[in-house]
Amino acid sequence: MMTRRLLPYLALLLSGCTGGQLTYPSLAKRPIESAPVAQAAPPPAPIAADAQLTEQIARFTAQAETGRTGFDAAYAKAEKAARAASGSSVSSDAWVAAQVAISALETARNDSVSALASLDTLYVNRTSAIADGKESGGLDALDTARTTALAIVDSQNDRIDALKGQLAQP
Repeated sequence: MMTRRLLPYLALLLSGCTGGQLTYPSLAKRPIESAPVAQAAPPPAPIAADAQLTEQIARFTAQAETGRTGFDAAYAKAEKAARAASGSSVSSDAWVAAQVAISALETARNDSVSALASLDTLYVNRTSAIADGKESGGLDALDTARTTALAIVDSQNDRIDALKGQLAQP
């Protein structure tokens, strides 16, 4: 009895499989796919920075280098304090001394961070001025200076994080 009820449904389902033959598009290569590929135009030659921008870039690059020098000088003391405090409990004298030395180290990197921020701001302002047609060129020199300052700051961050990793966390 159950089979008689299912037969009409089965016939209906099978009728869907007997549709007309469909034609599918050819997968053969089309003429447009064989056309030669146009060569991209070479990028325009970079435009040199003007004297004022060059002076600003030099000043911020020197500031980042000053920050690197100050950081390197303070790093030896902070590293020694962190090594001495390694394994010490939180709030012990050695731990507090290491935290103070690391704080001094973070202060010593302010010149580098400030220089990077200034170069970033200068880059954004210059990009906007070029887009508005008020200025031209100098982005390559700015980008190079920003990359250098960023490498300095990243290195300092990594070294500070390594020192903090030696100390017990509260």
